[in-house]
Order: sequence, then C-alpha cells, then structure tokens
Amino acid sequence: MRIACYIPDDYSFIHVQSALRGAGLICRRFPSETSLMRALQEDSFELILFSADSHSVNEENLNSWLNSCAEKSIPLVLLSSECSAEQVVLALDAGADDLISPSCNPIVLVARLQAILRRSHCANTRRLIELSGFSLDLESSRLLDNGVEVELTPREFKIAWLLFSSFGTYLTRETISMAIWGVGSEITNRTIEQHVYKLRKKLKLGEERGLQIRTAYTNGYCLEYCKSESKKSVDRSAGSAPAFAARHG
Repeated sequence: MRIACYIPDDYSFIHVQSALRGAGLICRRFPSETSLMRALQEDSFELILFSADSHSVNEENLNSWLNSCAEKSIPLVLLSSECSAEQVVLALDAGADDLISPSCNPIVLVARLQAILRRSHCANTRRLIELSGFSLDLESSRLLDNGVEVELTPREFKIAWLLFSSFGTYLTRETISMAIWGVGSEITNRTIEQHVYKLRKKLKLGEERGLQIRTAYTNGYCLEYCKSESKKSVDRSAGSAPAFAARHG
C-alpha cells in the first residue's frame, strides 16, 4: 500500500506516519506541493494525504489538486485542524474523499483511510498478521501461536487483532470499548482489564516471549516488544520497522 503525503508540520506528520506504520501502510512524505505533483507524473500511488492547513494552499490550487486526483482516479484525503461539520461538507462537495484532523485517533484515521481504499477498489486490506510466531487470521477469527491454535473468545480475538494491527500504538479504553462493544456501550475499565489480563495469560506474553501489553493509566494499552527483544530486533533489522505479513482479500 503506497500513500503519498504533503504534510509540512513535523508533529502532524509523525502522528500520521506512526498510525499508518502500525497498520502496515507505507507513507512517503514530500517536502512541497511541487515535488509531490512531479512524483505523481512519474510514479503511482493509491492514496494522497494533503494538508489543507499550509499557508501556500488556497482555493485555486486546492481545486487543481482535486481535479488532478480525479483524473488519475486517486483518492484525495485532506488533513485540516479545522474539521467542523461545515468544513467537512465543503471538502466533500468540492470532490475530496474525506476531511480528517491530523491529530485524530490513530485507529479512526486508519479505519477511515482503509474504507476509502476499499471503495476505490485499491484496497489491500490486511487479513493476516504475523508477528513473533503469532499468526492472526481475520476471516476465520483464529490466532495461532507457532502453528498451534490459541482458544480465544470472539471478544478476546477482536482485542488481540486491535493490539496486533496497531503494534506500538496505545489504544485508549474508549477506543477498545467502542470497537468491541459498540458506540454508546457503558463498559467499565474493569471489564476491559479482565479481557486484557486473560489475553496476556493465553498468549503467554512477557520477557520470554519478547512481547508485552503495556498498560498506561491515561493512554490505555499498547502491544510492543519487551526492552531486551526490542534491542535485538533493532540490531537484526538495522532500524527497520516491525515486519508484518499481509494477505490481500
């Protein structure tokens, strides 16, 4: 999955890049509108993220971008710190595929981008995740540990999928509650803690396995390498991001 982006603000770019990387999506940043436009003539991308907060962006060149993307059938998602209902309607009416705040929840950001990709028939939606001996199959809701199936309840598998597909990114309790139990569900922190506790035990996470679910009171939960394993992984990969295997469906 190749995503091109023009996001001048470093903080916003790091936030977006981290969210996409956690979902196995590659984001290539361009320093200027000109360099991105030139790249579109020579290379192919499946989606463009374009910051509408840049001082150089005005209505005229924004319309030019919308027209160029429409001609190439490339979805264009605008990023803006101003995401009022009125601004979203204006962006969609102008031809953008979506208007998203660059600081929005990483899970929501990835979900909205993947939905756009599916609608544009360019989706390479990940259906299989492989990491540190674990294999998660979304279609069958099965999790294998070195080839041996781990018996999980449907909710435990959904939580595992969220954590593995967002590797290295904290998921708030609100995000987990909304994703697993639905919008408006009044799920207590204790209920989520119990599910995560059982998941830790069933997957035998810890130093020996090299993976852990870190809990932060204000941030929620994050699946990450243990410190010792993280150092080994960096040494092996010479600084590359965690590898995920993807099967497209």
